[in-house]
Amino acid sequence: MSFIGRILSVFAAVSVFAGLAGTAQADVCDTPSDLGNLGKFNGDVITIAGSMQGKDEENLMATVSCFEKATGAVVKYAGSRDFAALIVADLQSNNAPNIAIFPQPGLAGDMAKEGYLSPLGSGLANWMSQNYGAGSSWVDLGTYEGPDGRDSFYGFAFKQDLKSLVWYAPEQFEDNGYDIPTTMEELIALSDQMVADGNTPWCIGVESGNATGWTATDWMEDLMLRTASPETYDRWVSNDLPFNSPEVLNAMEIYGQFSRNDDYVAGGAASVATSFFGDAPKGLFTSPPQCMMHRQASFIPAFFPKKGEEVADGDADFFYFPPFANAGLGNPVLGAGTLYTITKDSPATRAFFQYLTEAKAHEVWMSQGSFLTAHKGADLSAYASNAQRKQGEILVNATTFRFDASDLMPGAIGAGAFWSEMTAFANGQDAKTTADNIQAAWDAIK
Repeated sequence: MSFIGRILSVFAAVSVFAGLAGTAQADVCDTPSDLGNLGKFNGDVITIAGSMQGKDEENLMATVSCFEKATGAVVKYAGSRDFAALIVADLQSNNAPNIAIFPQPGLAGDMAKEGYLSPLGSGLANWMSQNYGAGSSWVDLGTYEGPDGRDSFYGFAFKQDLKSLVWYAPEQFEDNGYDIPTTMEELIALSDQMVADGNTPWCIGVESGNATGWTATDWMEDLMLRTASPETYDRWVSNDLPFNSPEVLNAMEIYGQFSRNDDYVAGGAASVATSFFGDAPKGLFTSPPQCMMHRQASFIPAFFPKKGEEVADGDADFFYFPPFANAGLGNPVLGAGTLYTITKDSPATRAFFQYLTEAKAHEVWMSQGSFLTAHKGADLSAYASNAQRKQGEILVNATTFRFDASDLMPGAIGAGAFWSEMTAFANGQDAKTTADNIQAAWDAIK
């Protein structure tokens, strides 16, 4: 998960548009899909604020350059790591950009309730429901209560991240005759077979400095989606379902079957709390391997010994963290993403959101890398790598998508008690005490 679960302090009177970035002129607009007619807006300026910088900013600007060429509009982007604080300051001082890109749904929801966001309309909501994998999930993610007390669609999801992955070394699977599991029952049976063969199934580490415990919360979130309904997950996120409810305890106990089993974990269960999360997957590549599998998000190859070259070389691969066969919960996916919102309306801005529905807008960024999309109409051949293509297929085929729960919970819980108590769980604290302590933290802030 991202480590930002809190709204930063507002920076007084500092505009997010100090030093606007110029538009990239990358010639990347030749994609498998054609672009529809978006209208002409010659010279109209659209300002965008977000947190993306570096390569992500370059890719964004390459993507919007195709909109500029098609419409004549000019797009200016300002990216800052302090976006959360700056955008609040700009909105409150009537200095809003046309578009704000939120990495956190919670902050977007707060701004919608205060009247700073413009509803995107039922047309876009209906389009997303029909054209995104797990479409209604994405609509729900961007739907918030407005200042009038009614729910409206405010946030268009563009650029997704995927967490429900298990990484492995194909050579080790082949040498041992292991098949890729397609159900949770098969995954557990495979883990048991690995133990019987004298191998260790899992590398798990939750140490992460001040954020220690976050990887355990991701396990919990994935297992909640595989043992309870999406509606139950949502109730858990809001604490309408108490943290010490049977549904949550069940998911925690299942996580414990993986993480608190000395036979299952490299270094034994006692190592989980002290193993740095970025070092944990390196056990896949030792000789002999310390473990056979590692559950982690799509970013983790950056922590592999060769910084991800293993994936390109075929030394590492992944499969979907599977559902329970008889749970009837489809193919749930845990992840994150960015939400595009209108903070200052204009006809050109509305045309830009129409552009975001075009398969071409997605394919441009797909071809640049570091981008996943749930757009079912985007041509998968546009992805920059086979690994991203496979991840894109998982997103498109998802029946349910849910945002990282700890990012949606209040900071005192999601980036506080949830992290610390799951670390205590790794150190041997029982599930009920762990859940009771997290619920007590919820009760303290109500």
